[in-house]
Amino acid sequence: MAKIAVTETVLRDAHQSLIATRMRTDEFKDILETMDTIGFHSLECWGGATFDSCLRYLNEDPWERLRKIRKACPNTKLQMLLRGQNLLGYRHYPDDVVRLFVKKSVENGIDIIRIFDALNDIRNIEVAVDETLKNGAHASGAICFTLSPIHNLESNVKLAEDMEALGVQSICIKDMAGIMGPQDAYDLVKALKENVKVPIIVHTHSTTGLGLLALQKAVEAGAFAIDTAISSFSGGTSQPPTETMVYALRQQGYEVDVDEKVLKQINDYFKPILHHSLQTGLLNPLVMGTETDALVSQIPGGMLSNLVAQLTAQNKLDKFEEVLEETPKVRKDLGYPPLVTPMSQIVGVQAVSNVLAGERYKNVSSEIKSYVRGEYGKAPGEINPALQKQILGDEKPITGRYADLLEPGLPSAREYLGDRAASDEDVLSYVAFPAQAEAYFEKREAKKKKTFNYTVEKIED
Repeated sequence: MAKIAVTETVLRDAHQSLIATRMRTDEFKDILETMDTIGFHSLECWGGATFDSCLRYLNEDPWERLRKIRKACPNTKLQMLLRGQNLLGYRHYPDDVVRLFVKKSVENGIDIIRIFDALNDIRNIEVAVDETLKNGAHASGAICFTLSPIHNLESNVKLAEDMEALGVQSICIKDMAGIMGPQDAYDLVKALKENVKVPIIVHTHSTTGLGLLALQKAVEAGAFAIDTAISSFSGGTSQPPTETMVYALRQQGYEVDVDEKVLKQINDYFKPILHHSLQTGLLNPLVMGTETDALVSQIPGGMLSNLVAQLTAQNKLDKFEEVLEETPKVRKDLGYPPLVTPMSQIVGVQAVSNVLAGERYKNVSSEIKSYVRGEYGKAPGEINPALQKQILGDEKPITGRYADLLEPGLPSAREYLGDRAASDEDVLSYVAFPAQAEAYFEKREAKKKKTFNYTVEKIED
């Protein structure tokens, strides 16, 4: 039987989906060397919301986090998730920013960059793929799997063919909401293998309970690799459990080069972290259950936990079910965009706004306006004409690649930051998240001064 590769997600998507990306580097650094010995195909450890969370909530430098992981894991490929022209933020960035970000990601330790566009607009991943290849890293194109009247097997195959033509070295089926059934997985992997030559990887979530079934059928159809999470951080809105998949696939006769004894060590390490998150309220039990309503709402794991957090902060968690019902309606109005970052946040925030205001589109977010203008790319389907008229009036939407209209972003950022930016990485952090990066730079500088003053006092003593 074939050999199946395993990507472990606990350092990125698993804790993003369950505890809103709040795991600190200090919490997992002591297990990294052990994880490096187990035989994982890759460790998904960066990108997604980790960058934002490091700066916004954890008072960490995301680049330093990556360097620490790289140093501790010299034998395992490190993988990140990149949102194409959106990078790790929520808007499109100029090409000079995208290219430098990709270059610095590779220089700081990334081996595999999984690149997707929230709308599956191939134009929005071209530059990131090109720069990944130029820097000698592995470019993996990701299809955002979704269900709608306009998404089907043929459209996914066409997207994969276009990605292969760009030069991607693998293609990932990215099922961010856990809505891919076992037959969907089998049929899509089989169709992709018949039409493209690069390896196929499958990423899903356990949100609806379909994850284990989907991964098993994907392997049977010829998938090269699957994404899983160590069991203590698996299930619910996270990925299916690593140990369970390894056990099941080996029982079927597949070769999986992962040491199960080391898996237990890793799981035992992360268990207390999850339990602590539950005790502190960081882990909401809602995201650990099986939520079959997601087969209708199609809300992915990270989005679900963020919606819970958003409503809890406003003391409106009683409106949760109404928001779940409103979300697919907003999605339909916007032409069925896949619910993946940043579209999941954009749709989710608008759904919350509609419910709390008691009137649909009484308040329209600036992101929705930008989307309708075409600043995120081409909508997969038709946008509700009445909503488009409300937002644009007689203005015509953008039909070309939006990044072509943007001025270079690095010169002005460098000029503004001056000596506060100690590196290109600092400049990129600022461009991606200006307010959060500046706040972090101030704290970093204050810490340096405090350390310096302490040293001077010691010398004087």
